[in-house]
Amino acid sequence: MAEADLDVAIRQFAKAQNKSLMAAVKKRRDQIMARAAKARDKETRDRLRLIAKSTMELGTAAARRLQNSAEITADSYARAIRSAAEEAAAAAKKPAKKAGKADKTKES
Repeated sequence: MAEADLDVAIRQFAKAQNKSLMAAVKKRRDQIMARAAKARDKETRDRLRLIAKSTMELGTAAARRLQNSAEITADSYARAIRSAAEEAAAAAKKPAKKAGKADKTKES
């Protein structure tokens, strides 16, 4: 079923994006922590550490939202495909029955 492949592709793409985003967040956090290590006074060091912590929290939240959005999209797509397949199957059965009824009314 080719349609299911797109559902899986959506999930894999989101997973790759999530990994990329988390790598960027960790790199940025490490840069800020390196600046904190080089800071000359305690106040600046503490401020930069707090910024690094906030960066990590916000990045993690963004990655979580991205993942949730992709899961919802993939689930919605899968439901839509299943629904369309069911409707197509039901539509294929209905015309055969209607044609039989139409023949009976013409004969009378």
